[in-house]
Amino acid sequence: MAFSQFVLGPSPCPPNRGRRLRSNLMVCGRRQVEIVYDPDERINKLADKVEVSRLSLFSPCKINVFLRITNKRDDGFHDLASLFHVISLGDVIKFSLSPSKSKDRLSTNVSGVPLDDRNLIIKALNLYRKKTGTHNFFWIHLDKKVPTGAGLGGGSSNAATALWAANQFSGSLATEKELQEWSSEIGSDVPFFFSQGAAYCTGRGEIVQNIPPPVPFDIPMVLIKPQQACSTAEVYKRLQLDTTNNVDPLKLLERISVNGISQDVCINDLEPPAFQVLPSLKRLKQRVLAASRGQYDAVFMSGSGSTIVGIGSPDPPQFVYDEDEYKDVFLSEANFLTREENHWYREPSSRSASGQSSDLSESIP
Repeated sequence: MAFSQFVLGPSPCPPNRGRRLRSNLMVCGRRQVEIVYDPDERINKLADKVEVSRLSLFSPCKINVFLRITNKRDDGFHDLASLFHVISLGDVIKFSLSPSKSKDRLSTNVSGVPLDDRNLIIKALNLYRKKTGTHNFFWIHLDKKVPTGAGLGGGSSNAATALWAANQFSGSLATEKELQEWSSEIGSDVPFFFSQGAAYCTGRGEIVQNIPPPVPFDIPMVLIKPQQACSTAEVYKRLQLDTTNNVDPLKLLERISVNGISQDVCINDLEPPAFQVLPSLKRLKQRVLAASRGQYDAVFMSGSGSTIVGIGSPDPPQFVYDEDEYKDVFLSEANFLTREENHWYREPSSRSASGQSSDLSESIP
């Protein structure tokens, strides 16, 4: 496939006219009512009759298959060029309409996560109300699986998921494009999650260009994150642009589309400064590489750290099980993931086999 076919120019959007999307809403005890949504209508007429009161959504994280830092801007931020891709590791967020007309209530299954407006979920709900003038407030439960300080964009994904959820409860007052544009006010990584799951991102990360997935979905990976996190601000502070790799990021994208993922294309310019901040992270990557013996197609750090990704196998090297130094590392297998247009990301079946049903298993666009 020629490179220009999938990275140049905006992604075409097929017309919505005539398309009908269905989802099941549990109401009236456990009776199922089928809602048919016509995207030509700004507000689903049936949704006016059957109130959406509960919603459970999957909130996946991402990896940076490559991450080039290309420039330091006058505003103090850095320009980047990166292949972002959603993966199958994620949180589950449950939303319920609150009787309160003044405050959201957030709970979670882990300690240390802020539950007030410092949390990006609450920031996203506040932003949606500001942009649309709606007055829905929510009870939210965050079932957290993605570690924090991991370079996986877990918080950004939570924010994007909350914007999507708020829009469903309001009858889809905003378009996906509007949600994506608004989300940049929350954080640079948030707009990416309104892509279809694979995107070439530039600027601070907020300029998102959808691309057809450049790698097969069935390629497995393992994520290895030590307890220590890297401060993003500290990593960028130590970044020396004159020592970064000078390869053209568009060439990296083209090579991945033609030849797949390999060690030489998984370049992350933030690795050297992150390894200065956390020398043990450099040792971890080196040991994974040394122990892999061809097990992985590539081993690299995602984002600003501190997750090391091994592409090509779901299994971590044996030493992380055998040595006390690594007894507290976070381990997870994952695959690449995308979403269908007008639907949010679906929880992989292996993760959703707990038997719990949600009141709305598929969002109403």
